[in-house]
Amino acid sequence: MPDRLPPLTALRAFDAAARHMSFARAAGELNVTPAALSFQIKSLEDHLGQPLFRRLNRAVELTAAGRILAPGAAEGFQTLSAAWLQTRRLRDNRTLTVTAGPAFTAKWLAPRFYDFARAHPDIDLRFSAGLRIMDFERDEIDVAIRFGLGPDPGLFAEPLAVEWLTPVMTPELAKRYPTPDDLSSAPLLFDDSLDFLDTKCDWAAWFRAAGMDFVPHHGVQFSQADHAIDAALAGAGVVLGRRALVVKDLDECRLVAPYRLALTLDAQFRFLCPEGLQERPHIKAFRKWIWSEIEKTANISEGLQLVAAKDVPPA
Repeated sequence: MPDRLPPLTALRAFDAAARHMSFARAAGELNVTPAALSFQIKSLEDHLGQPLFRRLNRAVELTAAGRILAPGAAEGFQTLSAAWLQTRRLRDNRTLTVTAGPAFTAKWLAPRFYDFARAHPDIDLRFSAGLRIMDFERDEIDVAIRFGLGPDPGLFAEPLAVEWLTPVMTPELAKRYPTPDDLSSAPLLFDDSLDFLDTKCDWAAWFRAAGMDFVPHHGVQFSQADHAIDAALAGAGVVLGRRALVVKDLDECRLVAPYRLALTLDAQFRFLCPEGLQERPHIKAFRKWIWSEIEKTANISEGLQLVAAKDVPPA
């Protein structure tokens, strides 16, 4: 039996037949006749020196050799297809597909993307909002903005601005609750989206950092950060606002942060793309634009007393 690989067309025919367990359906997928597909598989079996299928009356089934070959053939073609698509996409500098969480998309990207589109009319920007970890090759993603600690093996990973949490509310509510002590009687909103972090970054931690022995137990809870912020914008209460998600509302005075004490997080938003692709023109332009937008509101962090959440004494 020769060691060299058999023809790719024969392996392709086997892969399709093994997946469908039908020569007719496999032939339909490959747009060839059943006779042509059967010939390819027979040539593969001759190359191997043993059968890959048992031909039954109205069906086929894999032999022991076929069961060994099938998963490797399927994985090989999947890998080859992904590599081919990724290679073809290297020629496409017009379409930029970005994935980010729903909150970051709603509160950071969506309100700003018009400026990027106006500055780069030659780039078609596409957003895919979701928390599912996406595969850059399989899902044809160019850039991901993700929140967490990493690590991000095999990827170009660039942390964005330091993330902090501080109480934010409408200017009207700030007049009613001018000091941290007043928060004990304020309607508090709970953002549960950070519960996955090992270091607690909740209301109880913020009050301890402020030197207050107060543990809130009542308030409306939200699983999505942007929903909690929307409730605060509506005047429903006070929320621990995350920098990236409230900075635009703070800059435009829809929300205020009157107490100046903020908890910093180890976790950060990160700009991610496959290693080596960060210099592609459309990815480089998007990355540069993100940093320019961050710089526009950098003044919001000035004057804050930053306390690392991990350094807050436990309860």
